[in-house]
Amino acid sequence: MNCEEAVKLMDGYLDGELDPITSQTSEQHLRDCSNCDQAYKTHGSLIRAIGNAAPYYKASAELREQIRSSLREEMAARPMRNVESDVQPLFRRRQPGPRTVLFGTQWNWLSLGGLGLAAAIIFAAIIAVNLVPRWQRPAADQFLATQLIASHVRSLMANHLTDVASSDQHTVKPWLDAKLDFAPAVVDLASEGFPLVGGRLDYLDNRTVAALVYQRRKHFINLFVWPAAPDATRTPKIITRQGYQLLNWVDSDFDYWAVSDVNVNDLQTFKEQFAAQTSHH
Repeated sequence: MNCEEAVKLMDGYLDGELDPITSQTSEQHLRDCSNCDQAYKTHGSLIRAIGNAAPYYKASAELREQIRSSLREEMAARPMRNVESDVQPLFRRRQPGPRTVLFGTQWNWLSLGGLGLAAAIIFAAIIAVNLVPRWQRPAADQFLATQLIASHVRSLMANHLTDVASSDQHTVKPWLDAKLDFAPAVVDLASEGFPLVGGRLDYLDNRTVAALVYQRRKHFINLFVWPAAPDATRTPKIITRQGYQLLNWVDSDFDYWAVSDVNVNDLQTFKEQFAAQTSHH
């Protein structure tokens, strides 16, 4: 990958929209190219600054009712009107005039004949996208999921599955404890069908994390572990992307993400067995 390709993919990489292989290639280029890495950091900082500073508002009941009422009136007045015929007036009207102010403006223009049904639908969509609360947007989890899958794939492709290869939890845990600023629980689940393979260090979400490696028949499970944030969601969740299963859960101390190409039932069983063992630690 060259710099021109990296720049074109930068937005997709930041938004977690790239497939794992392309994401891994982009990540490798950023490590090798200081100019692109600096552009990536600057762009990421700008996105975070805007996200933290920009206010988000939930549309009031009155505003939602005004939009619904305008849509009903327009649909009743023009039941047979071709939507495409309404799109052109929308843009012809907008081009010469000043930009419309969103708040503090009269809403009865939605029902004017010059804008039509297409204008009402487009404007309602804009309201829905821009006024939903921040917590409803899945971008953060999706971006993290892309990183997790890329790390899982990279560990298999680069022959770097473990830094310390051992089925003995008393070997793996001290090694990780010495390298990290936290002490993750390590258990062997061989009797439950998930033998411990080893552990390694990984880097996710701007911090060093522990990666515990387990095996399920011919498949590997990467279990990524880091300290849980105070406001972390405690409800377990499963994400399926590009043939990989990701299972996330949080206990009183740690945030866990298990990633593998095993089926969902096997991954759920792994989580239950791991949680049962670590609850006694």
